[in-house]
Amino acid sequence: MSPQEQHRPPRPSAPSAAPSVAEQGGPVVVRTTAGRVAGRRTGRVTVFRGVPYAAPPVGRLRFASPRPPVPWGGVREATAFGPPSLQGDYLPDSAEDSLYANIWTPGVKGRRPVLVYIHGGGWLLGAGSEPDYDGARPADRGDLVVVTFNYRLGALGWGLHEDLTDPETGSFANWGLQDQAALLHWVRENAEAFGGDPDNITLAGTSAGGSSTWQLSLLPELRGIIKRIVPISVKHVWAPASSTTPEESRTVYERIARRLGTTVPGLREVPAAALRGAWEETFSGSPTERAVEGWREYQGPVVDGRWMRGYDCALPTPDVPMMCIHARTEGSFFTTGPGYPFDGPLPADDAGLREAVRAVLHKGAVKVTDEQVDDCVAFYREALAAGGRPADPVSVWTEVWGDALFRYQIVRLAERHAREGSSPQYVMEFAHPVRPPYAGTPHEASSKFLFGTHTLPANAPVYGDGPLERRVSDTLIDLVASFARGEAPTSPYAPAWPVFDPAGPTALILGGARVAETGTLSALHQLRYWDTADWVPRP
Repeated sequence: MSPQEQHRPPRPSAPSAAPSVAEQGGPVVVRTTAGRVAGRRTGRVTVFRGVPYAAPPVGRLRFASPRPPVPWGGVREATAFGPPSLQGDYLPDSAEDSLYANIWTPGVKGRRPVLVYIHGGGWLLGAGSEPDYDGARPADRGDLVVVTFNYRLGALGWGLHEDLTDPETGSFANWGLQDQAALLHWVRENAEAFGGDPDNITLAGTSAGGSSTWQLSLLPELRGIIKRIVPISVKHVWAPASSTTPEESRTVYERIARRLGTTVPGLREVPAAALRGAWEETFSGSPTERAVEGWREYQGPVVDGRWMRGYDCALPTPDVPMMCIHARTEGSFFTTGPGYPFDGPLPADDAGLREAVRAVLHKGAVKVTDEQVDDCVAFYREALAAGGRPADPVSVWTEVWGDALFRYQIVRLAERHAREGSSPQYVMEFAHPVRPPYAGTPHEASSKFLFGTHTLPANAPVYGDGPLERRVSDTLIDLVASFARGEAPTSPYAPAWPVFDPAGPTALILGGARVAETGTLSALHQLRYWDTADWVPRP
């Protein structure tokens, strides 16, 4: 992106090519590298669901690098989503045969920017087919080709063992990350069929998916494919919170193999449900009660020297334009509101708060002392009170959780890139509040507004569906779409958004009655605790 492109004035979104008469309400057939697929025109976009981007990773291809999709003859229906990748009860009908992509496009003619989105779910759950990630709204308003997809999860997707080495590629780890890379190659080869520009691909993702945007953009083989990234509420990878050592990963697979009465290579032949169950049982319960010291909160990628060359804090920041987004209160996703993912009880007094904070600290450290717990609670209580914010037990717990596992490294890496990076970086604090009994602006809130799915019946009572919420959603889509076109992020509803400079009010604060304004990131003073706590690595 040139300096001129960074400061280009906003322009209205105009379709690259008007939908043809043939696309109105009927099937639309395009040719991919593996064969022809038939999607369907729905409203103002054409949707292709369940398009194979790789061969089914089953049988001898379990724990193998992804292979190209198996070609087919005739026209393949692409009107139903493929199954989610194998997981627990979160999504029904999950399966190993899950490497499918979904594409929303305003029209199959033209060369629109392509937005590829990686779903989150802690490397264990989720799918690109979830209703939250319906790409129709950003495709239409942003004039984008929007792609979502599935990748391998859990034991089948994240880990390392040389006995699982692929004889063709030499890879033996992080199969989910390999799937994501394969998807990007597939998009590059097939974008034109769906009205996309293969030379203009923006990669976005939330949480674990946001982490992948960061890691994939560092891979030399993808530098010519990924033009820019939108990492959202990133769970940056570090051990022991979301990764583990190669040695321990080997031990985990060996222990599971013995339990299932086989060898590590023999894990390719055991029933998938048994393998998944053994993996999930290994990591069930409190991390303090497991035989495994690493992978304490999430079972994410392991450093293997190929797909994951190091933890985010220790590697250079990506050398591509970035729009880095985080939620104002990342932790309120976990600590407030009824039910999933935390079913209570909430801390109601000092003793309850200390135990709740201790549990958070145990997510990232094998040993936690009483002194560490007391220091953390005291620091946050003082910081919240000094900022005129609630310092009750639930509020303190919320801020500790969100900062420790998410916001601290997000902000510090943004600051480091501003000092040392060579590509433009735009930083956003998403601050639109949810409705009671939920609180704050939780982790994953922004995805509902990026996709316009805050309006769904399951989401509207939490995220809102009034004129203000629709304006916030339109603004976020505008900003991402203009960024995907290679411009500075712009929207008619947002002020000019400068490149991030920690010394000035250059962050965009999106949400609330003012919709969007530039300013400084909130509650930065409380992040100072982690600079010296010797708990989370400092970038």
